This record gives sequence, C-alpha cells and structure tokens, in this order.
Amino acid sequence: MRFFASSVGRPDGIARLATQCLRLELATYPKPGLVSHVDSGSHADMDAGTFRASASALEPYFMELAAAGAAGAAMAHLRRIGLAAEAAMRAATGGVNTHRGAIFGLGLLSAAAGAVGPRAPAGSLGADVRARYADAILDGPELLHAPGARARRRHGVGGAPAEAAAGFPTLYGTGLPALRRARTRRPESPEAARVEACLALIATLEDTNLLHRGGPEGFGFARAEAARFLAAGGIARDDWFSHAQTLHRAFVARRLSPGGAADLLAMTLFVDAWERP
Repeated sequence: MRFFASSVGRPDGIARLATQCLRLELATYPKPGLVSHVDSGSHADMDAGTFRASASALEPYFMELAAAGAAGAAMAHLRRIGLAAEAAMRAATGGVNTHRGAIFGLGLLSAAAGAVGPRAPAGSLGADVRARYADAILDGPELLHAPGARARRRHGVGGAPAEAAAGFPTLYGTGLPALRRARTRRPESPEAARVEACLALIATLEDTNLLHRGGPEGFGFARAEAARFLAAGGIARDDWFSHAQTLHRAFVARRLSPGGAADLLAMTLFVDAWERP
C-alpha cells in the first residue's frame, strides 16, 4: 500500500490513509464469515456497497480526530467526534453498524498519528494511545445494549477497550508480524498477506463479535480453525485459497463473524503503512 507522501503527517493525509485501510480490509477474500468485495459472509443486512458508503462517510471524522490528536485533545473531545462519526455512518448505511469498532480503534490511531507525526519509532502510535488515553478509555461510558458490551459483561473479556488501553498489543504482537511475514511468502499477492494476517488475528483475539454471535462454542471453533489454517502452512500452501474459502463457508454456516479481527486488520494496515520507511 502506497502512503500519501505529499500529505504525510497532515490530518487530511492521515484520514485518507485510515479510509484506504478500511477499503483494503473490505477488498480481502476469503476472510472467514466477513463481508468482502466477493460476498456478504455471515451478514444479511450489509454488503460491500454498505461498507464503501460507510468508509467514505467516515473520512472527514478521521481528519477531525487526527487534528484533535495533534492539538492534544482529551478523550472526551475524541469521544464527541466519534459519536458524530457513528451518526454519519448510520446515515450512510441506512442504520447499519458497519464500522463502529473501526471508528473507535482507527480513530484513536488517527489521533495518535496526528500527535506523534510521521516517521515515528515503531510502536509509537500504540504507546501514545496507552499513555494519553488508557484511563479515560477504561473509565468511559459503556453502551449497555451494544452487542460487544453485552459479550464483555457476560463472558468476562476486555474486548476493544482493553486492547486499546493497553496500546493494541494484539495488533503489534500478532497482526503486524503476521502481515509482514506473509508478504515475504507471497510478495506477488498483497491480498493473500491480508488474509493470513486476518486469520492470525482471529486465532489470537478475544473477539466479542464471535462471542456475541456464537457463544463460547463458536468462539472456540473460530479460533481453533484459524490456528489450524496457520499451522498447516497458511498462504504458503499451494492450495491456500481453497482452504481459506472452505473455512469461510464453515463460518458462514455457523453465522460466525469475527468483526473485531476485521477492525484490527484495518488498524494493522494503518500502523504498517505509517511505520514503513
């Protein structure tokens, strides 16, 4: 992915990068159970067009978040921008929640990018989020009836807030190494590298979307099957595509959708592009 060299560090450039990462996540197939440019996965209420409309609607808000981060804004200000972004998302999609998790995670990373500037040391975006916003993230209001919040309470997992407050350890410890390693295996196919990074995230992340849709059994199935795909060679296998496609269909048959991993894949792409020399 080519970064926007002419606008490195500017809020508009950060916003374009964030939006491009959402579009690249969509343009990745097969991602088990998830919406892509090929099909709607386990979802009957959204498709690729819904995601494209949502990504376009969010770009101005990522720009606001990057500018707010550069100005040293507190979490309360970022939260107000995020709520406006969510309203714009729902207006663009007819009320469908396509990118709430990405608004939160990519929004925080956009604010961090505005604060630390370009060519920052590896890990600096996550470190900035942890240093400036961790307490406010964990002490912030919770949408009691949101699926992710219900899953966190019911199953005792930290979910997206805990991941962000800790500086995105799964992104840095799993997503980014998997993406970069996969590129060396199939340098001719950036999409294949994204598939492998997505499967690595599914195998590792405490994904509240999976817990909400499949309970502990579905959650365990998803993680085990993703780990099995990787252990069997992942995209290094000649038949990797058919293997991943079979896994995708198995998730769809169980109505499983690892939306947290999808959000974290977009965020991984963002950090990868930001940190790349």
